[in-house]
Amino acid sequence: MRIVADENIPLVNECFGEMGEVVRLPGRDMTNADLQGADALLVRSVTQVNETLLHNTPVRFVGTCTIGVDHLDIDYLERQGITWSSAPGCNANSVVEYVYAALAHLDVDWLGKRVGIIGCGNVGGRLYQRLKAQGVECRVYDPFLSTEQIPDLTSLETVFESDVVCMHTPLTRSGSHPSFHLIGTEELKQLRPGAVLLNAGRGAVIDNQALLAHLEAGADLRVVLDVWEPEPDISRPLLARVELGSPHIAGYSYDGKMQGTFMIYEALCRHLGRAPDKVLDALRPAVADPERTLAGGDVWSALKTLIPQVYDIAEDDQRLRALADRAERGEADFAKGFDQLRKQYPKRREFNNYRVSEASGEARARLNELGFK
Repeated sequence: MRIVADENIPLVNECFGEMGEVVRLPGRDMTNADLQGADALLVRSVTQVNETLLHNTPVRFVGTCTIGVDHLDIDYLERQGITWSSAPGCNANSVVEYVYAALAHLDVDWLGKRVGIIGCGNVGGRLYQRLKAQGVECRVYDPFLSTEQIPDLTSLETVFESDVVCMHTPLTRSGSHPSFHLIGTEELKQLRPGAVLLNAGRGAVIDNQALLAHLEAGADLRVVLDVWEPEPDISRPLLARVELGSPHIAGYSYDGKMQGTFMIYEALCRHLGRAPDKVLDALRPAVADPERTLAGGDVWSALKTLIPQVYDIAEDDQRLRALADRAERGEADFAKGFDQLRKQYPKRREFNNYRVSEASGEARARLNELGFK
């Protein structure tokens, strides 16, 4: 069996090596010729899997180690009888921790704030559950859910009245509720002054040109963008205007990536009719330095100091802006550099890999809610 895999998928050899020959290639550069003789294809969101890529190849299984599937031509795969699988929820916790890290960096304590969530699937749903457990007032817009599923379901207009608005929708261009440019010029005007707008879903859910014009006009809006329209050659004028920018890495915790790989490993085992013989916990490396200490002072000050010790989101922002500066001077190709930032992303570990000593009372409760041990 020959398995072609994106070179940036972790644990590929550990999970799939005993199944056959594993060939690792750059995901964005895969071609039809690369898949001649391949039985299975493992990708991330940078690979467009369609007839152009798969025509006249023996590929019978496609696995994407991502929660989103807009890079897969599912109609084509199903017409051809090609089994496909994704990894829903694999990086949901990673994105939720990105949201927490962003708010900590902005000095916005989510307790006492009204948080709006647009799109309440795997990621938005995880964020909603975590915030509700902390007693946060949430407002949710998702036209595919009911109030029986999400009691805080409301209109898009009501969500816009929130202090923080988080976007976690897939990108769709058709159907009853397309998400393409869901947020445009008129919607941006409805956001409350001083609000935080955070997009960690898909870039084109927000009209980026409209957002740039809104910010250039002096709008009182704090923007955090992890996803852009388009990628990888994003709008650098928009990057200059947002408070935090990152290269589509919200879901890039190493734990989330490993979970995604393992979910596809299990899917390929099902496709082949064999029982999985791997255990993810046995493959997952331990954190070298898991101990952390909570600083003194009030609880929020201590938390916003602790979170960057585990995940400093400012470093993601700085790397992206440094790339933009080099590109402006003609020293770098921005689009290639954007992909390189993703390819070479540090092994960020999730909060539950860390233990915080000498915390009690409210501080211990909030640490537990965030996932710290």
